[in-house]
Amino acid sequence: EVQLVESGGGLVQTGGSLRLSCAASGFTFDDYAIGWFRQAPGKERERIACIATSDSSTYYADSVKGRFTIFSDNAKNTVHLQMNNLKPEDTAVYYCAAEKYGFSWYTQELFGSWGQGTQVTVSS
Repeated sequence: EVQLVESGGGLVQTGGSLRLSCAASGFTFDDYAIGWFRQAPGKERERIACIATSDSSTYYADSVKGRFTIFSDNAKNTVHLQMNNLKPEDTAVYYCAAEKYGFSWYTQELFGSWGQGTQVTVSS
């Protein structure tokens, strides 16, 4: 059974940093698309970053480009999202998702396995 567990969320001030982790179990990491998504209150869930573990190709939404970095530790079956220069508009529940044989351009409807989410709150 595929399981994804997010961690690393919390409360941070504007300009601060957090590193989210997505720990996967039940599958090997070597040919998956792993994506990070977020959903703020009253808004739709949006895709913010994605990595293909086969070749480490990545995708970033314009809203986070240059501030967030997604990277994979395949040996530990974990994908991290390093978030720097955080802004209040980054406040949301952050989810990771996985899809076998996926690509970094995959949109959220193509992901079949999802974690439960971790809350990130950025205070102004």
